[in-house]
Amino acid sequence: MRNTRRTLIAAIAAVGALTSVAACGGGSDSSSSGSDKAAGGTYTFWDPYPQFDASSAWGKLVTKCGTDAGVKVKRTGMDTTDLGNKALLAAQQGSAPDVMMVDNPVVSTMVEAGILNKTSDLGLDTNSIQKNIIGAGEIDGSAYGVPIGANTLALYYNKKVLDAAKVDPASIKDWNSLTAALKKVKAAGKKGITFSAIGTEEGSFQFLPWFWGAGGDLTKLNSDKGVAALSLWKEWVGSGYAPKDVLQNTQTTSWQEFATGDYAFGENGTWQLGNADKAGFDYGVISIPGQSGGSAPVPTGGEFVTVPVQKDTARYDVSKKIVTCLTNSANLLATDNTLTYVAPTAEVQAEQVKSNPKLEPWVKAVAAARGRTSGGLGTKYPTISQPMWTAVQAALSGSKSPKDALGAAQTAAGKGN
Repeated sequence: MRNTRRTLIAAIAAVGALTSVAACGGGSDSSSSGSDKAAGGTYTFWDPYPQFDASSAWGKLVTKCGTDAGVKVKRTGMDTTDLGNKALLAAQQGSAPDVMMVDNPVVSTMVEAGILNKTSDLGLDTNSIQKNIIGAGEIDGSAYGVPIGANTLALYYNKKVLDAAKVDPASIKDWNSLTAALKKVKAAGKKGITFSAIGTEEGSFQFLPWFWGAGGDLTKLNSDKGVAALSLWKEWVGSGYAPKDVLQNTQTTSWQEFATGDYAFGENGTWQLGNADKAGFDYGVISIPGQSGGSAPVPTGGEFVTVPVQKDTARYDVSKKIVTCLTNSANLLATDNTLTYVAPTAEVQAEQVKSNPKLEPWVKAVAAARGRTSGGLGTKYPTISQPMWTAVQAALSGSKSPKDALGAAQTAAGKGN
């Protein structure tokens, strides 16, 4: 029991390091916690969507899925980090919720703490889900949840700014052509690119496409490939192609900069599509280019619907029905459109693009995406990500060279593992 407690305490610390990178998080609890879970016909459900109340389309769907399963669902919406911490504490107290939506990089932490069931043990079918999307919730070949959808990153561009600089977005194929475009934009009197390099998980999330796009390996942060990616960002800030405030920018404040209409490019996520339509200028979306061409791998964001371990295993049958209801094709389409997520199955993705052609580049981006904890990293990811975002801060602020910053990061990551 002491070892389990120690594992849970370590897991809580790891969850605290992984803040939400999607726009859907934030806010406070929308109802009471799962510790007062009623017996019998009431099932508790936690999600990281406090912005959706019971009258929202999402709230109504959760209620309906409970009704269809013959039970009442008591839903609680809370901030992503809050949810992770409270889930681990609730598990320690034997009062975990029946069904819970978990941010994908936190799945491995909860699995290591022993509080999630395998989907195969529950009889949940995940065969139709894209391999790279389900991979973010797989540990040692087993899935521990069903993804509700995925969000990721790409480059938004302002058509007016690019036209004034005589830049064709279709000409941007690699880092050199992107940097050349930024030089033209600056010469035309406009601003280049904005992104988030803040010292949190958001900074790592935004750096990963460039790191992976150079062929970087998260177990070797200070390789020449990793140094090339950080040197690119440093060059942009040093040349005035990117603002110095990227060091403080969250993805939200970075978007606000792009939305002024002064910037040619903004690295941001699927969740900004609604805001892009309200920005008041023509925009487009292109994939983040790899160093030598092609689309760079981008990190997947999004949540998994999971079933925490319960003392009363007889409850799993109803929990399975609720999860199946939330993730069937018809409900996925409505849910992912509400969240501006890309669906995890090809069938629903096709329906999304049919109803909203602007999602097509995002579907392609998600197809090239990878989970932050994939490739066997699991719970090692937080101990790598924090030194990585620290290195980004050090290099862009000028306190260390990219090589020295990533060298220190690799040393720190090695101690963490």
